[in-house]
Amino acid sequence: QVQLAESGGGSVQYGGSLRLSCVVSGRGFEVNEMEWYRQAPEKERELVASSTSGGVTDYADSMKDRFTISVDNAQNTVYLLMNSLKPEDTAVYYCHVGLYFPDGRGYVEVWGQGTLVTVSS
Repeated sequence: QVQLAESGGGSVQYGGSLRLSCVVSGRGFEVNEMEWYRQAPEKERELVASSTSGGVTDYADSMKDRFTISVDNAQNTVYLLMNSLKPEDTAVYYCHVGLYFPDGRGYVEVWGQGTLVTVSS
């Protein structure tokens, strides 16, 4: 069974930094993509950053100059380094991965439980 374990959320002041981590545990899969989403209160969930198995990364426009996604393939871990944080970055951040199981299950998407990031002004 595949599980995602997120960590690194917390409270920080305006201009501060945080690094989120998400470890994918389990076996028998290949990672297709690893992504971070966020959902602020009373707003829809939005894509923050993504990284494909080929190493291609992409970011939401409002975050591309401040956030960096990186992947440790050996540890099946994806990170999100967030710099210059603003109050509008306050949200629950979710890890999302797309996995391929060669045993017949095919493509499977898995979500983490979310980690809260709070930025105060």
